[in-house]
Amino acid sequence: MNPKVDFFFNKAKKWQKEYEKLRAVVLDCGLNEELKWGCPCYTFEKTNVVLIHGFKEYCALLFHKGALLNDPEKILIQQTENVQSARQLRFTSLEEIVHLEKTIKAYIFEAIEVERAGLKVEFKKTKEFPMVEEFEEKLKENTHLKAAFENLTPGRQRAYLLHFAQAKQAKTRQSRVEKYIPQILEGKGLND
Repeated sequence: MNPKVDFFFNKAKKWQKEYEKLRAVVLDCGLNEELKWGCPCYTFEKTNVVLIHGFKEYCALLFHKGALLNDPEKILIQQTENVQSARQLRFTSLEEIVHLEKTIKAYIFEAIEVERAGLKVEFKKTKEFPMVEEFEEKLKENTHLKAAFENLTPGRQRAYLLHFAQAKQAKTRQSRVEKYIPQILEGKGLND
């Protein structure tokens, strides 16, 4: 146990018993406990394996390379269609965690083996993500904008493409594109 992580468990208003049980289960698998993104993160040889986090309706173990796990029980959840690597095991009660403890450990040990083997998730390339017409037109019109967008990291490019594509109406897509042009020209990402 890492005392720096205790604050997460102490501040929890919901899922406290569930978090404590998940912590014990994960630590029993020999991983190192760290605090990352404000959550308990468990590592193997300094590589993130699994993270404990919670939401209103559930608490979860997030496997950073969950897409590479076999998932024989078919219990791993892809949070959204755009999440390429991570997968969650979700829980709504302490009893559920206790009942699934052996399975949870099996998934954790498999995730450790994924790291030990050095396996990598094959991410979709940025060019494989759809580009909305409104943004494509702006890139054709403005060579500075095109160059600035191409100089962004692939992750920042994907964030913009996904954000623009989420809007259902052309008017909203146009508004989003216009809003973020200055930020793209400054070399900043969507959330910078």
